[in-house]
Amino acid sequence: MAKSYSALQIVLHWAIAALIIANYLISDEMGRSFYNMMKGNAVSGFTPVWHVWAGVAVLVLALVRLVLRMVSPEAHEPVVTTIDKAGVWGHRLLYVLMLAVPALGVIAWFGGIAAAADLHVIVMNIMMIMVLGHAGMALYHQYIVKDGLLLKMLRPR
Repeated sequence: MAKSYSALQIVLHWAIAALIIANYLISDEMGRSFYNMMKGNAVSGFTPVWHVWAGVAVLVLALVRLVLRMVSPEAHEPVVTTIDKAGVWGHRLLYVLMLAVPALGVIAWFGGIAAAADLHVIVMNIMMIMVLGHAGMALYHQYIVKDGLLLKMLRPR
């Protein structure tokens, strides 16, 4: 197992995490803003502007992170145990969700497609469940298994 990730991987991980959590926490007003926009009303204010552009940033940063991950040595480590396989598939699902949630938001907001907005909310809630599971597993590895896994995402190599 690699001792840690690169500084760029760590910065991307925490930047994406912060943007996702912040967007989730301020998202209550977005439904109203979206439907006002759909009725042709002007949308203003910090929340909708932040939410939309933070979502676009998540999409771009997640794409960069995915490419970086695919070319990193950690992507080619052997996957042997069932737990290793579950971790790989959990991460794959997180990447899919990190791309799908903002992509659906972009389609909804810029395309004016209400069905995409509804799906965006559902998929975002699924992603938040996965994020909680991801954080829980990192803490489990750090404090129960004591394999230093969490430190890989805190200290660059």
